[in-house]
Amino acid sequence: MNIGEASRQSGLPAKTIRYYEEVGLIKPMRADNGYRDYRERDVHVLRFLQRSRSLGFSIAEARKLLALYGDENRHREDVRRLVSRRIVEIDRKILELNSLKRALAALTDQCEGGASPDCPILDEIAGEQRICDRRQHD
Repeated sequence: MNIGEASRQSGLPAKTIRYYEEVGLIKPMRADNGYRDYRERDVHVLRFLQRSRSLGFSIAEARKLLALYGDENRHREDVRRLVSRRIVEIDRKILELNSLKRALAALTDQCEGGASPDCPILDEIAGEQRICDRRQHD
């Protein structure tokens, strides 16, 4: 099948499929005319990659998962370890996002809203003290 059909069946854009080929995650056969010729197995691999990426695995991690998937002598502990590392990374990102949320909430609390152009949120982002605050201290 051509790349358009592989794209339709896998749910991945053709550009992503070409990228996966470029980085060596997939290697479709070539027809006599030089065009890519995808097989059912290629579509299965593309779906596997799409799912692993949607679970947040990096390209390198997806490569490892794909290698483990194709290895009949794999140990499931190897897969479990890789997934556990991903969970630790997700937990770290959750802590980081919660910290960002608290910082933004604090900024929002400093702003009374309204039509005034003075904005403590923008001043904080810019690293500036509000002008009226400076005048009060002079």
